[in-house]
Amino acid sequence: MADPALNLGELQRLLDDAAGRTVACVGDIMLDRYVYGEVTRVSPEAPIPVLRTTRTVMMPGGVGNVARNVAALGGAARLGAVIGEDPAGATLTEIVASTAGLEDHLQRSPTDTTTVKTRFVASGQQLLRQDDDASGAQKYVITDIFSEVSVILLSDYAKGVVDDGVIEQALKSGVAVVVDPKGRDFARYGAVDLIKPNASELAAATGLPTATDSEIEAALERALETTTAKAIVVTRAGKGMSLAIRGAPVQHFPGRAREVYDVSGAGDTCLAALGLAMAAGRSLQDAVLFAILASGVVVGKSGTAVVTPQELIEAEMRQHAGAASAKVSPIDELAEVVEGWRAQGLRVGFTNGCFDILHRGHVAYLNQARSWCDRLVVALNTDASVRRLKGEGRPVNDLDSRAAVIGGLASVDRVTSFDDPTPLALIERLRPDVLVKGADYTREGVVGGDLVESWGGEVRLATFTDGFSTTRTIAKMTGGAQ
Repeated sequence: MADPALNLGELQRLLDDAAGRTVACVGDIMLDRYVYGEVTRVSPEAPIPVLRTTRTVMMPGGVGNVARNVAALGGAARLGAVIGEDPAGATLTEIVASTAGLEDHLQRSPTDTTTVKTRFVASGQQLLRQDDDASGAQKYVITDIFSEVSVILLSDYAKGVVDDGVIEQALKSGVAVVVDPKGRDFARYGAVDLIKPNASELAAATGLPTATDSEIEAALERALETTTAKAIVVTRAGKGMSLAIRGAPVQHFPGRAREVYDVSGAGDTCLAALGLAMAAGRSLQDAVLFAILASGVVVGKSGTAVVTPQELIEAEMRQHAGAASAKVSPIDELAEVVEGWRAQGLRVGFTNGCFDILHRGHVAYLNQARSWCDRLVVALNTDASVRRLKGEGRPVNDLDSRAAVIGGLASVDRVTSFDDPTPLALIERLRPDVLVKGADYTREGVVGGDLVESWGGEVRLATFTDGFSTTRTIAKMTGGAQ
């Protein structure tokens, strides 16, 4: 079995070497629309949910998402595709123009329409997808998009752009060519450097099962026999990826355990990562490891998303940290995580405190807080802040220890810290849906309560378990009054 990951030093060097590399991304593009909302009732007209729309997000899909990921990872992406002279095409043009690292090589056609995929989402779940497919020839004419590039990525969604002419010009360029294929005929791509099907696409192309390692090996061997490609890598969802290089044994690369929110566009991220690693001069094995890491991060996001170098580094660091430590996040990282949760329609809860010596009352309090939301963030006072509140000798446990213990609770999804007298700045930054404090507070006395209610959130007061407190615990430990 191959090494499960690049180490941090190798990852950082790869990202540094990939920065600024020019990658040509040619293929079929679409406009991905995500309509987010809330479902609170069933239609009286039919047994279907009624979606109350809260917001709509639009972004490039297909090869557009490949190019966005190349740019987000630090590369310079040239985006080549065909769009119609229609509202969807105009929207794609605006997005490309406003995205750093994207170079517009789109071709506008008055006789074509632009593909639009609309997904309706509530509570993190897709309810329905509506496809408005492109019409027209979708023929792309190669001009200068392949000149002076490090690698070429062909994203084939079988809508016409990746035709024999485009493939021929790509092969003549003299640089590595990677194809994300569509259809049963992989041979049509010629002697490309790498073909990247998923397991079902490999099964369809070879007529062989692809459930187990041995079945994958047989299918990859058959695929190499029927093509002139130099290598084929198959993506296998949670099982990882398997790489077949002509003349060498198949290598299996295990997947990375991740919380999966949305697999939309994960194949595009994988293609971008493979290509950028190859542009940086890395082996196919390292490119696969890099792609596994990038894909694992992107499935933890909502919608057709991208990943950044910093996210990859943080993900790799968390992979080697304990589960509790992996929940501890600085505010900038946490703000992105919370935004991702919110994009999935999840209710975010927030509470804060010293949580110096964890006791039964704390556990019950946090369990109750978590019952009111889908994700719970706990903000801890720093050590200096605890001393200001509680006096010298406190805290008993330092911030790192308190964060690790709180992070070990199943009810807690993220832990952060604050040094200010109140957590107001954190509340303003994170904009939680539910603000939780103990029942010893009044609604009017909860810092940030007015803010949370101003954006439609709520304040909840959690009950305490009688007979448990940190002060009483310390008294018992020191032989004081109980």
